[in-house]
Amino acid sequence: MRLPVNHALFFVATLGFAGAAAAQEASYEPPVSSRQFDIEVGIGGSVQTKYPTADSVIFSPFPIFSVGRFYVPGLGQVVDGRRKSGVFFFPSLNFVGERKASDDSDLTGTRDVDWAFEAGLGAGYRTEHWRAFVELRQSFNGHTGQVGQFGADAIFYPTQKLELNVGPRVGFGFGDYMDTYFGVTAAEAAASGGRLSAYDPGSGITKVGVSARASYNLTDRTRLHFRAGYDRLVGDAADSPLADVGSKDQFSIGAGVSYRFSFDLFD
Repeated sequence: MRLPVNHALFFVATLGFAGAAAAQEASYEPPVSSRQFDIEVGIGGSVQTKYPTADSVIFSPFPIFSVGRFYVPGLGQVVDGRRKSGVFFFPSLNFVGERKASDDSDLTGTRDVDWAFEAGLGAGYRTEHWRAFVELRQSFNGHTGQVGQFGADAIFYPTQKLELNVGPRVGFGFGDYMDTYFGVTAAEAAASGGRLSAYDPGSGITKVGVSARASYNLTDRTRLHFRAGYDRLVGDAADSPLADVGSKDQFSIGAGVSYRFSFDLFD
């Protein structure tokens, strides 16, 4: 299904608010917590391509989670919020919409694919002005393959309240993920009436693109987050007959809010 116009307008308005907020007074800087744990938790929503090769979009929620300070008994303060460099970890989640042959005449003859939920972990290293990371996810329901991406960002601070991240992304996929979204069986090719040819994709790099994110401090504990990305299918993914009749371009745009909790757990 295509995204209703009112959802698109909501995100345009939200991004406009981000620009206005960034132009405000920049003398504010959040205080550094002295607690053992400093954890940021929030929720957001994004408008994104419905499934790989789709030319329509869906709305889906996404979590926001980061650790500013982390304490381990016996080791002490392993992650220190006073430093802007070091190793970091984060949950990696994604939702893929369902694909039905009835959605588009170009999909005639193909099997229906149920929605999929992908869950995994990301890890990386950052300094004050750059970061690099990798994500790996296992999927459930619609496909049972593995997907992930490599990424790197340059980090800018236009004001003391605003942090910008922008950089390249390289996505990859394995096993059932490739067969589900890019493969075409001989039976599907015959049922398509000549629209599609049989195709057996291999695992590997599936897309390259760029992503940007902005985080704005409303208070010392509350932040607004805005993100947008563009990817282009490449390799075996781009050579798929499904990409030829659909789209090789993938987009996403989203916004969210998070709250920072600080607390002590150990004496």
